[in-house]
Amino acid sequence: MTMSETVLARMLTARQALVAADIDGSALDARLLMQAATGLSHEVLVASPDAKLTADAAESFSAFLDRRLAHEPISRILGTREFYGRDFLVTPAVLDPRGDTEALIGLVLDLPRLNHGRLIDIGTGSGAIAVTLLAEMLSYTGVAVDLSADALHIAKTNALANGVSGRLQFHQGSWFEGITEKFDLIVSNPPYIPHGDIDGLGAEVRNFDPHLALDGGADGLFAYRALASGARLRLTAEGVIALEIGAGQEADVMRIFVSHGFSPLGQRKDLGGHLRAVSFG
Repeated sequence: MTMSETVLARMLTARQALVAADIDGSALDARLLMQAATGLSHEVLVASPDAKLTADAAESFSAFLDRRLAHEPISRILGTREFYGRDFLVTPAVLDPRGDTEALIGLVLDLPRLNHGRLIDIGTGSGAIAVTLLAEMLSYTGVAVDLSADALHIAKTNALANGVSGRLQFHQGSWFEGITEKFDLIVSNPPYIPHGDIDGLGAEVRNFDPHLALDGGADGLFAYRALASGARLRLTAEGVIALEIGAGQEADVMRIFVSHGFSPLGQRKDLGGHLRAVSFG
């Protein structure tokens, strides 16, 4: 590599390396990493493909590329993830927000609800769900709960960056521990991967997402039992609980909640066609 190497040439060799490593989206990843290394916008890169890389930019790009070749998610390298049209800070302390979870947002936004209300997000992680819902539901306030103090710090940062920090409180604890008030809406994207399946997950998930946010116990359903057993006492009379679920878990989750006196209200598929979000009242 030399200082005279152009932006375009370096991106092309990076794309080839990413393809050889069986990493999807090689062209987009190479461009995003180049933008981060050079500080140049997409428009400038397109307009100036023959621009020369500085030594510092080339060094930064190589470091970023090495991380991506190790299957570290692009969002973790860049430190941000776009979710429902907003940017969220992502660190090793939190689950990387994914497009599948936007199905839960869509399901909630389509639910009939009070003009004013309170929501609680159990296991908030980055705060992507709570922050997004408060940004979309301007008359709501809420509480974000997580067992991890580090995750709550990230959620607070994301709430501030997205303009909802004045309407969102934060609580460190497990499930509904220490929560006594009632809410109009409970939401959660809980851990739902069966413990024995975690080692078989893709490297981008297995090696970089916190296992606390993945491990759903022996059958992947521990979190749903905890949520179902605690939710009724924390819901208002017309309250709703809406949840993300793993592919193929709908029958089991339905059984758990019905056994606790809940009735199914709605469901939503993700872009891959899997049933991804369900609600009960």
